[in-house]
This record gives sequence, structure tokens and C-alpha cells, in this order.
Amino acid sequence: TDRLALYEQYLNTHANSQVNTQSFALNSDWQSNMSETQYAAKFSQIEEYLKSGDCYQINLAQRFNAQFEGSPWAAYIKLREANKAPFSSFINHPQGAILSISPERFISVNNNVVETKPIKGTLSRKADALEDQRQAQILAASAKDRAENVMIVDLLRNDLGKVAKPGSVHVPSLFAIESFPAVHHLVSTVTSELDEGKTAVDQLKAAFPGGSITGAPKIRAMEIIEELEPHRRSIYCGSIGYLSACGNMDTSITIRTLVCHKAQIYCWAGGGIVADSKVELEYQETYDKVNKILPLLKQ
Repeated sequence: TDRLALYEQYLNTHANSQVNTQSFALNSDWQSNMSETQYAAKFSQIEEYLKSGDCYQINLAQRFNAQFEGSPWAAYIKLREANKAPFSSFINHPQGAILSISPERFISVNNNVVETKPIKGTLSRKADALEDQRQAQILAASAKDRAENVMIVDLLRNDLGKVAKPGSVHVPSLFAIESFPAVHHLVSTVTSELDEGKTAVDQLKAAFPGGSITGAPKIRAMEIIEELEPHRRSIYCGSIGYLSACGNMDTSITIRTLVCHKAQIYCWAGGGIVADSKVELEYQETYDKVNKILPLLKQ
């Protein structure tokens, strides 16, 4: 912990010359790549796929973009402090910067023990403490969100089972509530043990991309996403992490993740659509998820 604090202090005071830590500002309003009407039309197409049996869950996302000037690092620090996300990370690259404030673990491997923690189920926070507690209770009891969550748990049990010791895949936690500044999430935990001769990289290959941000079945869901979303996702819904020399690994799902490129900043938000989803609620959920991102960067 002390080493981490020292490293963070170094980053704040000695960031390289390409990352000016002084200021960040938007020069335009946020614009989405689909209107509410267009979102509703795509939602209807997904409903048809669900009814026909092509799939049983699809993650549909919209992309926001705005013009900016200044330091992506300054924007990241502001977002990190406001969101308190456990998988926050910043990557500066000659082609641009990645600002991730992800709350979601994808795959961790520690001494051959594998863990994944899919997020499926979201409800906005409330300013009043009692109302906020009630929101968490509503989410925990939501049959729709539980069904959405367990679909992805089953998918990930299969993904872990591809490289796991027989009989080692378990679900120690199902439908736990995890609360963040903008939203409550419904989170489950799936664990396993790597089979003999299998590595963390094998597990990553077997499970990537994360089922919580595609839908199910995974390949067909990805085909439908490619058909319906106006732009490809870039780093959004990918993964950031580390692989150690001893074979351990930890990775995130890059939700709540932004890209800065050539004076443009991009941000995505989406959600899982199932047979009993309501279009107006799903559309609002995409905005709830970025409630501590888009408005914050306009200030």
C-alpha cells in the first residue's frame, strides 16, 4: 500500500511531458451516436431476435463524444475521485489516452484460483438515504435483473469450465448488491481452479470478451451488436489488467471507460436487453451509468 501511494504521488507530480496535469475542458456538448428514437428502433430489432430464439440477452450500447482541450490525465483524476471505482486505470499512448473508471472485475487468477464477478442489474442512486436503501432493495428483488444476471453467470460458468479442473466451478455469491456513487449494481461471483497444464492466459482466451457486456449466446450476441451499433466499441467492453511473472493475473471489464483522441473524447454506455426489458427503462439506464461522468466533465 505504501509503495502504491508513493507511485501515485510520482504520477501526480512527474507525469511525462505529453500529459499536462493542469486543466481539462469540453469545447462542445456531448452528442450520442443514436437518438432515443433510433435506440427504440434497435431495441425493437433485438426484441424480434429474442422472440425468434436467436439469443436470450443482447447488450446494446450508445456512444457519446465531445470536443475537448487540455489534459486527459486531469480529466481522469477528476473522474476517479468522483467514482471511487476499484479498477480505475489510465493509459497514455501516442495515439491517445484511455481513462477507465471500471467497477467490474473480469478475470483474476491467484495461485491457480480463478474468479470472475459479472455485473448484471443496475439501478440509480438516490440522494435521500432511505430512498437509496429502498432502491437497493428493489434491485435485489427484481426478477428481471436476477434473470439477466443468472444468464451471464451460466455463460461464465461455461467459460471458466473450459480450462478448469472438473468439478471446481462454483458460484459462492449470487445477486449481491454493490453500490457506487452513481448506481447500485447486482453482482455475482463465479470461481474455479485451473486444470493441470492450464494458465491464466488460457483462461483469458477461453472467456474473452466478457459475457456481461455481450449477451448470450456470446457469438450470436456479438454478431447482433456488430449489426446494430453505429460504431465499433474500441477499448469499451474490452479489458485492462496485468499478468505477473508467477502466473497470477487480474483484469477489468472496460465499462465506464473513455478514449481521448485528436481533441475528441468518447464515452460509451449500454445495458443488457432481455425478453421482459422495457425500452424506456433500458434507455434511461444507459444515462444512469454515466451520471458521474458526462456531467462531471462539463463542469
